[in-house]
Amino acid sequence: MAEPNWLIWAREIQGISQTGLTYAKDPFDKERYEMLRALAARMMAEGSGLPAGKIETIFQEQAGYATPKLEVRVGVFDKDGRILMVREVLDHNKWTVPGGWTDVNLTAADCAAKEVWEETGYTVRITKLAMALDRSTQGHQPPEAFTVTKLFFLGELTGGSPTTSIETSEVRFFAHDEIPEELSLGRVLPHQIERLFAHHATPSLPTEFD
Repeated sequence: MAEPNWLIWAREIQGISQTGLTYAKDPFDKERYEMLRALAARMMAEGSGLPAGKIETIFQEQAGYATPKLEVRVGVFDKDGRILMVREVLDHNKWTVPGGWTDVNLTAADCAAKEVWEETGYTVRITKLAMALDRSTQGHQPPEAFTVTKLFFLGELTGGSPTTSIETSEVRFFAHDEIPEELSLGRVLPHQIERLFAHHATPSLPTEFD
């Protein structure tokens, strides 16, 4: 599903304004970049229905050269070849593979293992980067205000036991033909789960990217 033009354009204008404000020295240039930031907020408000002021506040909090945000997701399989999934509290308890935003001072793999531990109670060893995908090309819903790169890892179970958290309300393993229909589509899509099963079955598959 293609993203709407208003989102693509507003996101690009916001990125230009953020980077411009980072490097601009002339006060008139800074004023123009601030006007672009406000324009991007109004465009996104018009398309999303959210208040323009709230969106502009979010944009104002962004600093430095505009780059994609980084998210990790992890396919963890048990000895029976079932994939580990959690119910995401923030998305009406819909199902996803464990993951979240990356943290500073940690590698992407470290963050992936940490997210599994925090959301499921299991410890894992990250064994492979299966996919590196731009969120906007995949059909995730709802759309994101910022560009996001999603890293999908494979993780090998090393210990722990199923434990819910403030983020998750249930932890379960699912066979390939048991994947629940109610997925948290902002976090994972059916075809991405399919690819995680494929990479688990054939570890020699090359990393996929777009």
